[in-house]
Amino acid sequence: MSDSLYFLLTRFFPCISSSQGCNPFAQTGRSKLQNKRASLNQQIIKQMRMRAGAENLLKATSNNKVKEMVLLELSYVNANLQLLMGQLEGLNSSVEVYQNTQETANIPLIALGLKETKEVDFSTPFKDFILDHYSEDGNSFEDEIADLMDLRQACRTPSRNEAGVELFAKYYSHLPLMESRFFSPNRQTGIFFTWYDSFTGVPVCQQNLSLEKASILFNMAALYSQIGTRSNRQTIVGLEEAISSFQKAAGILNHLKETFTHTPSYDMSPAMLSMLIRMMLAQAQECLFEKTSSLLIGTVFLTLSSFSCQVSETYDQVHQSMIQTPIKDNVPLFWSTMSQVKTNHYRSMAHYFVASALLDHQLGPSDDEDQQEKTLSQVYDRLPEGRSPLDILKNKEERERIGKAHIRRAILGHEEALRIYGLCHHLNKLEVLEDILKASHQRSLNKYSESDSEEEFTDYTEAPDIISKTEHKAEMEVPATTKVKVTDFFQRLGPLSVFSAKQRWTAPRTIRLCPEDRDLGFTLKGESPVQVVSLDPLCPAAADGLKEGDYIVAVGDTDCKWSSVSEVMRLLKDVDEEGIDIQVVSMMESNPPMPTKSATFCGNLPKTYSMICLAYDDDDKNPKSRKVTKKSSFLSWGLKNKLKSASTLSLPTADHSGALPWNKPCPTFPSSSSYNNDSSLY
Repeated sequence: MSDSLYFLLTRFFPCISSSQGCNPFAQTGRSKLQNKRASLNQQIIKQMRMRAGAENLLKATSNNKVKEMVLLELSYVNANLQLLMGQLEGLNSSVEVYQNTQETANIPLIALGLKETKEVDFSTPFKDFILDHYSEDGNSFEDEIADLMDLRQACRTPSRNEAGVELFAKYYSHLPLMESRFFSPNRQTGIFFTWYDSFTGVPVCQQNLSLEKASILFNMAALYSQIGTRSNRQTIVGLEEAISSFQKAAGILNHLKETFTHTPSYDMSPAMLSMLIRMMLAQAQECLFEKTSSLLIGTVFLTLSSFSCQVSETYDQVHQSMIQTPIKDNVPLFWSTMSQVKTNHYRSMAHYFVASALLDHQLGPSDDEDQQEKTLSQVYDRLPEGRSPLDILKNKEERERIGKAHIRRAILGHEEALRIYGLCHHLNKLEVLEDILKASHQRSLNKYSESDSEEEFTDYTEAPDIISKTEHKAEMEVPATTKVKVTDFFQRLGPLSVFSAKQRWTAPRTIRLCPEDRDLGFTLKGESPVQVVSLDPLCPAAADGLKEGDYIVAVGDTDCKWSSVSEVMRLLKDVDEEGIDIQVVSMMESNPPMPTKSATFCGNLPKTYSMICLAYDDDDKNPKSRKVTKKSSFLSWGLKNKLKSASTLSLPTADHSGALPWNKPCPTFPSSSSYNNDSSLY
């Protein structure tokens, strides 16, 4: 494909292939937003390094003039950081970029921005590990390493649809395979995964894959939230897509919260994730209300009033969680203000629906009084003293008095929503929201003017509170795409159950097999790779170095790592007197795992969350004993030998009796003064 043709394709089709992600140079609103986020993250880390250096100099010097200069410089740096943080908050408040372009009559929804990350080069560390650990040529795996790096790079610019979610799920499913292959518990790979906090821009760096897995899950949830906000909520199909997307986003965030409990990035702390889960469910509940109201409008006002009150109560819970310390210091003001606006707006709509039902409806002779009374009684928790639902329905004056009380509360609530809307300059950019709030306020005013009378100045009736209740409640949903079946890029290294980073074995040894009367002097068992058992210590193979329990990895020029017992027997069955060379490896006792440190660039920010995450497998604490099997008698090579072949692979496990000293990773950047030098890389 020529360069000009590729440019045209990427210009008009930003996402050419779901496995490649979107074109990072496509000038879409979302890509521009992510590019600004990446640029701000780089500026923030630069200012934080300057601040850390200035604070270290301030501690080290005793010269008063130098201290004055450093303090002046620190004031400039802190001011720049405040400006950058404000710009980042503005990006998180830019919800209009994620909305559906056709929507003009729906309140905007909030989408999460994708976490940014640095590029990671797996090439050299993986090649070295393959050579040192697997005793194979790392250069022969260049294509596999390149495919893995391309997959991770594509995850930085996913398409905003199901294909983008599948891209995240594919890479997420490869991470456990990559961890088993290359991340040994007793050695460091030298690979650093850096991710930026989506709210503060503070980078977090780790050498293990816990941060990588958690960040991919966060971005998967963020992508679902963007799909939900983009859905066309003017149609039932679009509303169902939005509901499903927000429920899936909440389910993934809840899975992230329960699985990765010590992630050192504040945007993935338990408190922040709990708030985000509530917000996703609240938006799903809002879409459920829009779907129900589009189907029932004009017929069941009382049912809609309880549902609208439920949405209001849900957003009130979201707002209360946003204003708690320290969440309120990191969540954009736009988010908390939006939740407060929606709390008042939907509560006012609930009172408007009740008012419309009471003022526009009159109990007729053909109406079912019991059903009408039951419906009205379910709206209120309690009525004013001396009033009953049936009295309100039968008495026109009482019905109008209660109805006007509800419409007054609706007007006051809409005015409060407009007042709060005017306090946030980011909300003022959303003209659609302002139009909806003003239209709702005017509708309530019109309804009140229709029933206006001279007695309103002496009527002090207060509208009762409405019960928040609905039969349709948003629930968390964990999508099946969080884990997909993938093919291991490095399956040529052999079965993962044996050839992993946790296991240690000798380099391949060449053994010459020369059968004597068609007897090779041993039998085989296990699946792939097959294992040597019942070895005759006097046979030529044993004399050449073959040991009990060795794994056969090659017969002649044929790789046998994935071969079964029958396949290896077929290769050895017709060996002549000259013999054949096989390659075997022997298992070695593993060293005890070393604790993996996480390194976090904090930049002297308030330590609101644990910055050290120890990845330590509990399963490795207790050493397992070696399984001893009783040797069978020496068997000849033939049918009887085949029948004796077993498929029970018995592997020796690690002996943790000795402790091997491990070296701490060298810091790549000067550490900040607020944290221990042993746990920081910056």
